[in-house]
Amino acid sequence: MIYPPYHILNPEQIFQTAAQFPNVFRPREAESHKGTYGTLAIIGGATGMSGAVVLAATAAMYQGCGKVWAGFNQPGLPFAVIPERPEIMLATAEQLHQRTDISAWAVGCGLGLHEESEHIITWALQHTQNQPLLLDADALTLLAHSPTSRESAKQHGRLVLTPHPAEAARLLQATTADIQANRMESAKTISQTFNAVTVLKGHQSLVATPDGQVYTNFSGNAGLATAGSGDVLSGIIGSLLVQGVDTQEAVQAGVWLHGAAADVLRDSQIGEIGMLAGEIAPAARWLRNRLANQTTNPVKLWHA
Repeated sequence: MIYPPYHILNPEQIFQTAAQFPNVFRPREAESHKGTYGTLAIIGGATGMSGAVVLAATAAMYQGCGKVWAGFNQPGLPFAVIPERPEIMLATAEQLHQRTDISAWAVGCGLGLHEESEHIITWALQHTQNQPLLLDADALTLLAHSPTSRESAKQHGRLVLTPHPAEAARLLQATTADIQANRMESAKTISQTFNAVTVLKGHQSLVATPDGQVYTNFSGNAGLATAGSGDVLSGIIGSLLVQGVDTQEAVQAGVWLHGAAADVLRDSQIGEIGMLAGEIAPAARWLRNRLANQTTNPVKLWHA
């Protein structure tokens, strides 16, 4: 696949923002291997929604994690291999439950809302307490409606939640209008209620921590209003988590990088209308490498 040449209109501003995340935007160590960068398991992809897991897993690989498992919430695999991305390993959700080599989990992308999905959420909250666990999309709806899961979430300790406003409303038993009318307090309340780092998605997404801190993200544009964009965000954050980045920094940097990649696409003669979720991951890879290498080659950083 050939990618278009990327361009940044405001490189100084980009660099200044990225400097907040030193553990994300730094060169790799020469003495490293795939095990150094962790193994991410992404579970979702009910029948008819396989693409959600593929998008998330692809984004995770583009962000540099060592290995990625795509786990499908289906009785069998929907395909034997992803032709464009054979690097991604495939399994059913049930098969991934048996593995002991996973560094972090991302659950919910296209998961579905049936009984088997409820079992997956219950399992994840009970069996991943020593690992980062990101819940997105349908996983958040199931969490909102299950008193048992809500209580398990509070005890997890390494939880990341990434709701859009409607999902946030379910988590707080409120309305979407309530959430949008007071986004800051809503993000804080979700984080404190579930003892989780929370991304309240939308224009100027917010990242809240259980101790009341809130980071406001200013990257991104309306091109992100496209199917699969949230799945890509889950993959980016999950990838940073397995690479050993502290949870708060990984989430904040992932949100910023996701939006900044969309800005790169907008400024590279692609524009906002018709931007595809699958285009975000390679642009984010390009940007992360440019920022990570800025100390060794600052002159060529924005002109390669």
